[in-house]
Amino acid sequence: MTNTVLPLLQQTKGAASAVRQLGTDQKAALLRHLAELLRTNTELILSENARDLDRMPDTDPKKDRLRLTHARVADLANSLDDIAALPDPSGEVLVERTIEQGLRLRKIAVPLGVVGAIYESRPNVTVDVAALCLRSGNACVLKGGKEADYSNRVLVGLIQEALTAFSVPKAAVTLLPLDGDGQRGAVVNELLTATRYVDIIIPRGSDSLIQFVRKHSLVPTIETGAGVCHTYVEASADLTKAAAIVVNAKVSRPSVCNSLDCVVVDAAIADQFLPLLKPGLEAYKVEIFADEQAYTVLQQAGYANLQPAQPADFGREFLDYKCAVRVVDGFTDALAHIQLYSSRHSEAIVSTNQDLIDRFLSEVDAAAVYANASTRFTDGAVFGLGAEIGISTQKLHARGPFALEKLVTEKWVIVGDGQVR
Repeated sequence: MTNTVLPLLQQTKGAASAVRQLGTDQKAALLRHLAELLRTNTELILSENARDLDRMPDTDPKKDRLRLTHARVADLANSLDDIAALPDPSGEVLVERTIEQGLRLRKIAVPLGVVGAIYESRPNVTVDVAALCLRSGNACVLKGGKEADYSNRVLVGLIQEALTAFSVPKAAVTLLPLDGDGQRGAVVNELLTATRYVDIIIPRGSDSLIQFVRKHSLVPTIETGAGVCHTYVEASADLTKAAAIVVNAKVSRPSVCNSLDCVVVDAAIADQFLPLLKPGLEAYKVEIFADEQAYTVLQQAGYANLQPAQPADFGREFLDYKCAVRVVDGFTDALAHIQLYSSRHSEAIVSTNQDLIDRFLSEVDAAAVYANASTRFTDGAVFGLGAEIGISTQKLHARGPFALEKLVTEKWVIVGDGQVR
């Protein structure tokens, strides 16, 4: 990499003012126009996506994240309409009062400015980030992975076509070029240190990507993405319901961050419950990494794809048709296991004991906690937020689905009439 990307970042910083000046109706109309561009260019999008898919082995668990289909493009277009219909968070007056000296104060929600997103293999993130940023009055800089480069380019081209139709500079949504190192090279390093041009960085992807950004970024960072999700099946659980929840959380889309990684089972019901998982998990050839007690039960049940768990299998984000199973000695032991291995993304309990449910929901430290439901619901669109940039697992500014409402900061506006202090 010999050429700097700083001029691109500078252009995006300049274009941010044009986005801020758009009225709420204009921003909504721009997103609806982009939705129509996606619908009318679906075949072009899929053909470029196919070029990316052809370069990725079928054995790579990220391939499902990379894949676009007619249904997924339609969902992207529909999500743009949903975001357009949401209230514009920018410009909202949060506080308004007159203080003793006669000064009139207002605290107003304002755009962050330029949002930088670094992500891997998911072209839908390109559209989601751009749409959420534009609706909230922000410009954005996108650094997608090399595996989705053809997809990202065609999508950003359509986004820039929509910007041009509304007299907004194309640089308001900028896709940074690749370099020889894909995700870890000079382009990313320049983005992470561009404090004059970028206001916030959001990494979305593997734990290694997130840790790299945390270590090297001089720009404030909000972490999203890595999910090590547990479902605890407590002794009083409805076992049929619990089996359906566990299977759904694991197999419905294993490559995403809200999918199940570890089943935590109360020892009192392990012999009854674990065989109930066999039909649903074996249908998808799920590989189970089981502790000693779970291994014995599942082996006796004739589970086909079974491995003895190693210490590293707990706290592991599988992103594939694989999961760990741990048998625990009651509620306290379950909470201790989850506290030790959770990434604080999404955690669930299946139980009919309301006292234990209440304790779980109160005591488990995660962005989303569930009772008697699959962790697969942790999603900005499902939560009624239109879409998300990712699931934030930290505690400052945003936690859980990082969506439209969190893409603003605050500004104090003070109006006086000659007051001095």
